[in-house]
Amino acid sequence: MSAATFKIGDLLNNTYRIEAVLGRGGTSEVYQARSEISGNRVALKVLRAEYSRDEGFLNLMTREEDIREIRHDAIVRYYHNQRNANGDVFLVMDYVDGPGLDKKMKSGGMSASDLMVVAERVAEGLKAAHAKLIVHRDLSPDNIILRNGSPSEAVIIDFGIAKDSNPGAETVVGNEFAGKYAYAAPEQLSGKSDARSDLYALGALLLATFRGKAPDIGNNPLEVIEKKGLPLDTSGVPEPLRTVIDRMTVPDPDRRLQDADALLVLIRGGAAPGGQADLDEATVIAPRAPSDAPRPSPTVASAGTDAGAGRSSRRGGIFAALGAAGLLAAAGGAYLGGVLDPFLTPGLPLAEPFRIVMERPVTGAIYGRGHVPSEEAAQTLGQQILAMDGTTDFTLARGNIVDNWGVAVTDILEAVATLPEWRIEVVNNDVRVEGLTFDKSEHDTIGRSLGLVASVSGMEMDAAIELGPRILVPSALDPILKAYQDCGDLRLVDPPALGYSNADLIRVEGWLASEGAKAGLADAIERISGHREVAIDAQVLNQTLCLFESVLPSAPPGGFDIRFMDGETGAAVPDGIFSVGQNPVIDLVIPAGVTDGYLFVSALDVSGKVFHLMPNVNRPGNDVAALRDGRDGPVTIRLAHTLAEAADSGGKKLAFVVDETALGKTQVLVIHADEPFLDGMRPTTESAMSYAEALGARSGKVGSLDTRLLTTTLP
Repeated sequence: MSAATFKIGDLLNNTYRIEAVLGRGGTSEVYQARSEISGNRVALKVLRAEYSRDEGFLNLMTREEDIREIRHDAIVRYYHNQRNANGDVFLVMDYVDGPGLDKKMKSGGMSASDLMVVAERVAEGLKAAHAKLIVHRDLSPDNIILRNGSPSEAVIIDFGIAKDSNPGAETVVGNEFAGKYAYAAPEQLSGKSDARSDLYALGALLLATFRGKAPDIGNNPLEVIEKKGLPLDTSGVPEPLRTVIDRMTVPDPDRRLQDADALLVLIRGGAAPGGQADLDEATVIAPRAPSDAPRPSPTVASAGTDAGAGRSSRRGGIFAALGAAGLLAAAGGAYLGGVLDPFLTPGLPLAEPFRIVMERPVTGAIYGRGHVPSEEAAQTLGQQILAMDGTTDFTLARGNIVDNWGVAVTDILEAVATLPEWRIEVVNNDVRVEGLTFDKSEHDTIGRSLGLVASVSGMEMDAAIELGPRILVPSALDPILKAYQDCGDLRLVDPPALGYSNADLIRVEGWLASEGAKAGLADAIERISGHREVAIDAQVLNQTLCLFESVLPSAPPGGFDIRFMDGETGAAVPDGIFSVGQNPVIDLVIPAGVTDGYLFVSALDVSGKVFHLMPNVNRPGNDVAALRDGRDGPVTIRLAHTLAEAADSGGKKLAFVVDETALGKTQVLVIHADEPFLDGMRPTTESAMSYAEALGARSGKVGSLDTRLLTTTLP
């Protein structure tokens, strides 16, 4: 066994100090810890390092965390999962101080009267869990703790059902069987479990705790199955505990107590509804005949001994429970789950490689063909494919495959069956799954499901589920862009003429009114974009700037360069970001090719004001030829000056100092037109609304429009 994850005294996430080791299993360890903040003791369930990044086990930890929604004193309180800097994942839960029933059992057992108290308390907890559709599936003496040693304070712990998924471990999760053989209900050997299974386990553990020893379940799987088909031996158990145990542990779940309410009625002295009123220890429970007519069988080529003859065709896997009752159903499920495989002599020809292919192609019918290890596997897979109007051609064989091959492959097929395209190829224990889905949540769910199949079955999984569509036409994005354009037009940057492949980048530019709109736009595109990367290059503007985006003339850029400098140091400020107290200087560079026309330069700030840098009452000239003053090539014109320049001009030159009242984005607009396009001279400053109205009523034609943002912030 590997070394412990934590040592006594370790501090986790600056909160939990390890005080003691409470237990160690195949996949996890449990520690007693104390919160450095509250001083309260807690229990920490920690995944071993080799499982801390395994998606299947992380899903199980998450599912166990979800049990926190059940609020009852008889169920341990779960809080949340955490991960520390080393990547260790641990679940925080209440620390229950007291002995487990396993310790009571090993020390000689408990009295019948005390166990009746335990039974009532645990039944109340199961009632709360079952009401939330949670079935424990692994009740055993070590999962019942007597808080403060009191039977009336019994607490159910460990809803994870993930103690160990390695071959040969006592608790197997998600495959054909989940639970401990000694206490599991007969139907659990076939993968089926519901609330009645928990009642059986409770009855079995009460009997074991009364006798002071674990049940004798046999020395091999055949004996396990045989014993599970018989009533438990409760001879010598005093009433009323004997009747309570008998009613909970009838092998046939349909004749057992049906729910925790019925158990509570029985314990409290009433007549429990459902189940068998009087039990006879000599009664032999036989399976019911199936009521449904069988579907047409898939094509199976028989070669060698038919190892599957005479067995039920029902199955149950990691995701679907086996629907059967009685001993024969349990035996069939146990066979499929690999329980009997080591004890059976192979009678089928060896296939090397052992290969099966199942596919829903883009065109054509669904099919399945290749090797299967049993008639049962052929029937189960075949019925699924036939239900999709497909065809099968299976050959019975044996090969170098895992014991639960049939269950794992069936679960893989179930995981992808609803996709519009899929292909499954299994060669020995190597699985290749391909598929196409248009739904991201379905894509993620299938990925988790296939990962869980791989972790439980031991097969090597290579999954390539593509998130479609394979080609995304740009026009499919138009409705999304229109829905989110709250600050002028949004545009796709260089969209491919034939559409985006899954390797292409979707880039959007423009303006948006809020960060929320930007995030919403990205999310909306990602929902239909498949695996494509999405880049939203749209800048977030304030409401004033967005107002102007709706009224600004539609014109191409004219190549005017807007430059920013620090008025005190003269240093260039290429990012256009100025903090409080700085003096922004703005220069405009007229391109060499622009020699005539008129310039209109304004600054629209976050406060809703418009500063007309040119022309204005102090600077009426905006004729390009006059501004050039005979100079060729690029010509630089200063629009916003240093404080010293403004002072020397007697206030005729504009200068700015950033203060805390107008922090945010200011947009500098440069409009070039052949003729003056606004009626009359604008004032040096005016409201954004009045200038927007003037732009909306403009009469002249605009030749070009250049813009740049200046951002003001706190130091």
